Amino acid sequence: MSDIAIRVEHLSKQYRIGGSQAPYQTLRETIVGAVRKPLKVLSGESKVGPEKIWALNDVSFEIKRGEVVGVIGRNGAGKSTLLKILSHITSPTKGRVEIHGRVGSLLEVGTGFHNELTGRENIYLNGAILGMTRAEIARKFDEIVDFAEIEKFLDTPVKHYSSGMYMRLAFAVAAHLEPEILLVDEVLAVGDAEFQKKCLGKMVEVAHKGRAVLFVSHNIAAVLNLCSRGMLFEKGQLLFDANIKNVVERYLTDNQNIKSVYEFKTTLLEKQNGFNFISVSILRPGTNKISSEVSLVEGFDVEIKYEISKPIKNANIAFHLYNGLGSCIFSSTDVDSDINLFEKLREKGIYVSRVFISKDFLRAGKYVVGVSASIPNRKILGDYKFLMSINVIDTGSVEETIGQGREGIISPVIKWRTKKL
Repeated sequence: MSDIAIRVEHLSKQYRIGGSQAPYQTLRETIVGAVRKPLKVLSGESKVGPEKIWALNDVSFEIKRGEVVGVIGRNGAGKSTLLKILSHITSPTKGRVEIHGRVGSLLEVGTGFHNELTGRENIYLNGAILGMTRAEIARKFDEIVDFAEIEKFLDTPVKHYSSGMYMRLAFAVAAHLEPEILLVDEVLAVGDAEFQKKCLGKMVEVAHKGRAVLFVSHNIAAVLNLCSRGMLFEKGQLLFDANIKNVVERYLTDNQNIKSVYEFKTTLLEKQNGFNFISVSILRPGTNKISSEVSLVEGFDVEIKYEISKPIKNANIAFHLYNGLGSCIFSSTDVDSDINLFEKLREKGIYVSRVFISKDFLRAGKYVVGVSASIPNRKILGDYKFLMSINVIDTGSVEETIGQGREGIISPVIKWRTKKL
């Protein structure tokens, strides 16, 4: 028996942006189209066809039984499209996929559930979809209910479940019905820390039984904790396939992401909150000169520009610095230096906050910048974890004189007192 669980060869998926993708049209659509056609000719619109994009482009890889593979990449990289093809939700435009074994997939909260059915009925429905007999499902039934912690609501239609309950049952079904291949997409985005830990433990258990796990997530810590291998996707292509630590480091500190200014696009949520980030800039200290490469002997400034469209009170603006594996080295907020800012009403307008990272704080290496804004214990106004990388270089004087032999990521100057007894 082959130890290959998934084999993907030259896989591509194309989508059209604009234009109808339906295989047929209704009578109404036909009539409307006939009326609009002369207008399109006059405007020149008919000469422009729908734009085509490749969500996946010539992707090839193999996954063996027992492998836990993390799939990472920025939004729009093609990760979810890949899982939908492997789950037979959508078909590829080109290439081929070989699946050796039964697939259990959790691509969204409660994928495959019927809202009008109870939790009990949905367990049996999902098992039947996976090709399991009623006896097989019954054997696992108590384990599923116990894991999901929804026994009290087992005979309630799932449309009345909270999102957390829905997700717990969905994951429990997908993980316990013994699929040879488990596909998981962002399941840890919902649920408390305790349940997330249970999910990670269950996926490790599934892998130890010789089953393959493909895990798509933006939760870098979870990916590092769970996976031994990683695949980095970018613009529909498999950019890097290696040990998970190497893949994460490349994802977070890729040279293409090293920049001196990051400009934001305002989201709908930010508009509703009355707050939006405009830009983050890395500057040489005390100047307006932008630079993505900063020196140990100078330190650097981080400038955060944001706009408030509704007066906000009790808010703070935070700067976060991560290492190359996504672990937060430290965070700092603007109210750390001025507690009065917390009580002060921030009126409508554009603001600039600037924080100085001193020369004696970091060691040489690549770091990742993030920013956030919140009203503590009430509302997140904006949260961006991995925006851009900066390169802290060693120009010699600091490391060669006092830094040799030091360990760790940060290198602060701490006051010591020494006396002879």
